[in-house]
Amino acid sequence: MTQFTELGLAEPILKAIAVEGYTKPTPIQAQSIPTLLEGRDLVGIAQTGTGKTAAFVLPLLSRLAANPGRPQAKSARILILAPTRELAAQIAESVRIYGKEMKLSTTIVVGGVKPGGQVRALARGVDVLVATPGRLLDHMETGAVKLSGTEAVVLDEADQMMDMGFLPAIRKVMKAIPVRRQTLLFSATMPKEIRALANDFLRDPAEVTVATVSKPAEKIDQAVYMVQGTAKPRLLAEVLSVDDMDRAIVFTRTKHGADKVVRFLANEGLYAEAIHGNKSQNQRIRALNAFKSGKAPILVATDIAARGIDIDGVSHVVNMDMPNLPESYVHRIGRTARAGRSGIALSFVGNDERGYLRDIEKLIGRKIDRIDLPEDMALDLSLPEEPGPHTKQSRGRGGQGRGGQGAGRRQGGQSQNRARSGGGKGPRKSGGKPGGDRNGGNRPAARAESGQSGSHQGGGQKRRSRPKKSWSPVG
Repeated sequence: MTQFTELGLAEPILKAIAVEGYTKPTPIQAQSIPTLLEGRDLVGIAQTGTGKTAAFVLPLLSRLAANPGRPQAKSARILILAPTRELAAQIAESVRIYGKEMKLSTTIVVGGVKPGGQVRALARGVDVLVATPGRLLDHMETGAVKLSGTEAVVLDEADQMMDMGFLPAIRKVMKAIPVRRQTLLFSATMPKEIRALANDFLRDPAEVTVATVSKPAEKIDQAVYMVQGTAKPRLLAEVLSVDDMDRAIVFTRTKHGADKVVRFLANEGLYAEAIHGNKSQNQRIRALNAFKSGKAPILVATDIAARGIDIDGVSHVVNMDMPNLPESYVHRIGRTARAGRSGIALSFVGNDERGYLRDIEKLIGRKIDRIDLPEDMALDLSLPEEPGPHTKQSRGRGGQGRGGQGAGRRQGGQSQNRARSGGGKGPRKSGGKPGGDRNGGNRPAARAESGQSGSHQGGGQKRRSRPKKSWSPVG
C-alpha cells in the first residue's frame, strides 16, 4: 500500500499530514499527487467523499514550500475556484490545516458578505486564494486583484460551475492568468459536453479516474418510498424520528420548499435549519455550524449542499423532492457514508417524479429497493402515470391532516417515541437494508406505536388535533 511519504511531498506537508493522523492516501490522491508534482495539467474524476480536495491541495502546497517567496501585492500565487461559498470555506480550511507548518497566507473571496475585508486582504497579496467566480470577477473589475502572477489554478466541481452558468466568468478569469500555468479540474462527474468546454483550459492533461462517476458509494443503503405528495411531510417526520437518525440532510427542489419543511418539522418538535441561495452568508454559516455541532440534527437544503460539503456523521440523506438530473442524486446521497463509513439514503417519489426515478436507476445501473407504506400514504401504482419529469412539474396543493401525532426528536437532538392516535402500521420494508435496523433486524424505517400518546415538550400531555393544512413540497 502506498504511503504519503512515498509521493514526493515536501517535508512541511508531511508533518501536517502526520499530525492529522493520515498515513495512506486514497486512490485519487495516490494517482494525482505525483503527476501534479511534475507540473502537469490534470483532470481528476472520482466519487464524492474520496479525498479530491487533498488530492490537489497537498501537491500545490508542496510546490509553494519548494519555491518560497512573497506574493506580489494584489495577486495570488495559487487560485482555487469553487461553485459555492460553503465549498470555498471548506477548501480554505483544508489549506490552513495542511499548510500549518508553512508561513502561508490564505484568503477567501465569496459573495454574500461586504467586500471591504476581502479587498484589504488582497492588497497585501496572498499565497492561496479560494474564490467563487462571480465575486472574484467583481474584484478583478475594480482592480482589487490581478492574476498576472498566478502559477496554478484549480476548478473544483468543474462540471457544476460550468453547468451553473459560471462559464462566462470562468473564461474571463482564465484569460487573465498567464498561459504558462498549471490547470487542474476535479469533479465527481464530467459529462462529455462539459468536458469539451473544459478542454479549452487544459494543455496536454493527464487524466485520473478512480471510480465510476455514476455509482454511489457501496456503503450507502438506498431505498425509495412511492408516496403521495400530500403525505410526504408526515412520512418525513416519521423517518426523522427513528433512533438511528443521528444527523440527516433533507433535500428539497426549491428554496421556498426548504423553508416550508423547516416550519413543518418545528411544529412536529423536530429542530432543523435551512440552507439555500436566499440565505445570507452569515445565516448559512450559522446553519452549518449548528448542524456540525449537533445542535440542529437536521439540515434542510437545496442542491447548494449537494456538492463538496464534507460533514462527519451524516447518518441519513432524504430526498423529499427527487432531483431532475440523475447525476444530482449521486451527489446528494454522497453526503453520507463518507470516509469509509456507512449511511442510509431514502427518497420520496411522487407520481409526477416516477420518471426521475427511472432515469436515476438507469444511471446507477440498479433498481433501488422499495419500502411499503400504509394505504393512506402510498401511491396507487395502478393509476396511469401523470406527465413526468420532462414536463412542467405540477404545483397542485392537497390537504393533509397532522392532528393527534406525538412529538418526535426535540430541540437539541433528544429522541422520544412518536405515536399516532388510533394506532396503525408504519412504513414496512419490502426488501433490502435501507430504513431497517443496521444490525440486521427488521425494524421499519419509520415507527408508530399503537394506542400510545406522545409527550409534548416533555409535559406528558397528548398533543391536541390541529386543523388540516394544505401542503405543496415544491413551494
